Amino acid sequence: MVSSPPQFRFSQLYLALSFPCLKSIINLNNFADVELPVACFILVCLFALQHYGTHRVGFLFAPIVVTWLLCISSIGVYNIIHWNPHVYQALSPYYMYKFLKKTQRGGWMSLGGILLCITGSEAMFADLGHFSQSSIKIAFTSVVYPSLILAYMGQAAYLSKHHIIESNYQIGFYVSVPERLRWPVLAIAILAAVVGSQAIITGTFSIIKQCSALGCFPRVKIIHTSSKMHGQIYIPEINWILMLLCLAVTIGFRDTKRLGNASGLAVITVMLVTTCLMSLVIVLCWNQSIFLAICFILFFGAIEALYFSASLIKFREGAWVPIVLSFVFMVVMYVWHYGTLKKYEFDVQNKVSINWLLNLGPSLGIVRVRGIGLVHTELVSGIPAIFSHFVTNLPAFHQVLVFLCIKSVPVPYVQPEERFLVGRIGPKEYRIYRCIVRYGYHDIQKDDVEFEKDLVCSIAELIRSETMEPNGRVEDLQKEDEKMTVVGTSSAHAEGVQICEEDEDFTDIAGSSELKEIQSPVYPRKRVRFVLPESPRLDLGARAELQELMEAREAGMAFILGHSYVKAKRQSSLIKRLVINFGYDFLRRNSRGPTYASSIPHVSTLEVGMVYLV
Repeated sequence: MVSSPPQFRFSQLYLALSFPCLKSIINLNNFADVELPVACFILVCLFALQHYGTHRVGFLFAPIVVTWLLCISSIGVYNIIHWNPHVYQALSPYYMYKFLKKTQRGGWMSLGGILLCITGSEAMFADLGHFSQSSIKIAFTSVVYPSLILAYMGQAAYLSKHHIIESNYQIGFYVSVPERLRWPVLAIAILAAVVGSQAIITGTFSIIKQCSALGCFPRVKIIHTSSKMHGQIYIPEINWILMLLCLAVTIGFRDTKRLGNASGLAVITVMLVTTCLMSLVIVLCWNQSIFLAICFILFFGAIEALYFSASLIKFREGAWVPIVLSFVFMVVMYVWHYGTLKKYEFDVQNKVSINWLLNLGPSLGIVRVRGIGLVHTELVSGIPAIFSHFVTNLPAFHQVLVFLCIKSVPVPYVQPEERFLVGRIGPKEYRIYRCIVRYGYHDIQKDDVEFEKDLVCSIAELIRSETMEPNGRVEDLQKEDEKMTVVGTSSAHAEGVQICEEDEDFTDIAGSSELKEIQSPVYPRKRVRFVLPESPRLDLGARAELQELMEAREAGMAFILGHSYVKAKRQSSLIKRLVINFGYDFLRRNSRGPTYASSIPHVSTLEVGMVYLV
């Protein structure tokens, strides 16, 4: 059986495979005491480099991969020419059939080991989020695949002349390398094994990000390392958890054979599942006939099922590791998704209707105190249940109320003129607004003072724009009688409303046009002025609303955060109570909170808790 070059392993667990190959070159009794610490050290260094980003790590590793591929392809060509030029006939599938027919059960069981010859190369396609589809196609078809074919044909050519050897452990990749080149090739192979380990790390980051976006995984900190390519990310928590798992498996097994069995079963399972899902793509996405999808899955699925069955018999010899890990992560994902879904259903079913708000009247049935109250919510429409909980239990609320929703969008930057999406809830005399703030993954969120200024200015611009004819900046979003208007930051609309506070020089803000200013009341604690353009003139209602907005801004701004605690109802089943009360609660307490929570000034924060009974 032809062994696999050590760099084409599916996961970083196979980093240790480079070192046992030394035993076929040198014979040291104490070498086993060296390979494990060195493998663990290289693993730690590899994971420590991840925070620099895929584009920087890829730039460092690219020359190593190219050197290794050229190396194994050149050695393969040498072995083909020197030992057996007719080995190209092995490309025919007929010999695979002849091999299985002759060896029968033994040949079927060997398929699990032969599978390692292709593991690693398919891991390139797990990096579609980090590299473009075209670059992977070009690299695979023009460099990777030809190099692999030449390397394995060269090994086959060597073994065809040296298949009778007393020591079986010498049957491998390095024994087919010319003796003078073994040490340099080994050094390159160790570096290439590190590069091959990068595929599983970047692929894991991409999968975790997609699962988190779909609500199937707890919130984690996602750092975008490149402003040009969206998929290049770094997740610190997953990086270190993955490192600990790799170290545990490497130290626990201390055997490349069991590591190979674990990797082989994981890879062929991924292939088999991908083939099944591809049949759905053929029917649902490509609109092809079901007969074509069935033929596809029967042809490729039969081949992969053969390899899968051969790998499954190695369950007790290391193949149990990917099954156990996949089961643990499946439970985590199911618990989080189930709890998140129940929480969302409760939010939707218990949203405060606009009719309930109108029945309270302009005062909301309570005392309206001076100031602006910012209620943070994840809902982009409707009034969250936390608001009714607050109003029911507290006798006062702010004179200006803003439901604030901060969203991250999958683009590097959001233009300042498209930052804020502002609308009104209820009649004008209620002084209730909704503001959706959009940030790109590379946008730097401003400090609280600058953010408050932009927020107030965007609301003032909404008040002024309501007296004008709609223009291109108005989005047609009609949800519960809300019309959202794209306003942007104060720097994005110099021709509109500008806000000046305290000692700021406001005379140069609006250019050469004549300005009118609405003065704040006498003896304010914080002087606030809105600078308005000359035309069009505002009516008395808009001026009164701006006046009240200024008074509220001078009185201060309070941030109201809602914390929901999901609990299962008493009549729920035992499994549901375990999932919600223990599983989901544990994940919620140990996952990342909303990104905006860290930037809110604690001195102005009010947290309101509410129990969701699902």
